Amino acid sequence: MRILIVEDDIRLASALKHILEENHYLVDMVHDGEEGLTFAKYDTYDVIILDVMLPKRDGFSVASELRRSAINTPILLLTARDTVPDKITGLDSGADDYMTKPFAPAELLAHLRALTRRMGEVIFEKLDAGDLTLTLASHDLSCTTTNKTIHLSHKEFELAKVLITNAGMVVSKETLIEKVWGLDSSAEDNNVEAYVSFLRKKIRFLGSTSTIETLRKTGYRLSAGESVDSQASSLN
Repeated sequence: MRILIVEDDIRLASALKHILEENHYLVDMVHDGEEGLTFAKYDTYDVIILDVMLPKRDGFSVASELRRSAINTPILLLTARDTVPDKITGLDSGADDYMTKPFAPAELLAHLRALTRRMGEVIFEKLDAGDLTLTLASHDLSCTTTNKTIHLSHKEFELAKVLITNAGMVVSKETLIEKVWGLDSSAEDNNVEAYVSFLRKKIRFLGSTSTIETLRKTGYRLSAGESVDSQASSLN
């Protein structure tokens, strides 16, 4: 179960992350509304925990934009203001639930369980791009052209998920480090290059017509429909 925390109070965000990870959730954490919107749009989460009062863009605005973009991930709004108009604004903006600070860890976990019980129709089990299919539960990558399947390591899976989610778009090395290794990671460009190489070899093994392009000084792009020969040349 993957959770995105968007909270500008770094101590509170870190405490929430610790609580959730102790309860076996996978957690990404950002600290302003613009970055939260980017993460929520271009990755797959089971729940978004979203503070109302955020720098750059408030939580109401983030929730509204996600719903306008047809992103239906359940949103749990957090606020220090316990007034009916605020709750109405939050729910009308597209949030699914609302919690007032301060709250006990047990209350947070109960709200998350309630959200995940009723969100079955929202969660994606697979991601597709070209002839590639990534199964989220098993970390298996399949090719519909050859009917081959291969299992990915955790880092390969996270990398594939970002590239497939953003197929056709350029993803920078900095973004990949943030999403695959984490904001606090000491990973560097050579780590990204190594895992891109691993993933390319597995895509080649599958016989896929999709390729991972390298755009010098820019990043990487997953492109669908190129030949296997083109992919082989990109490995050199």
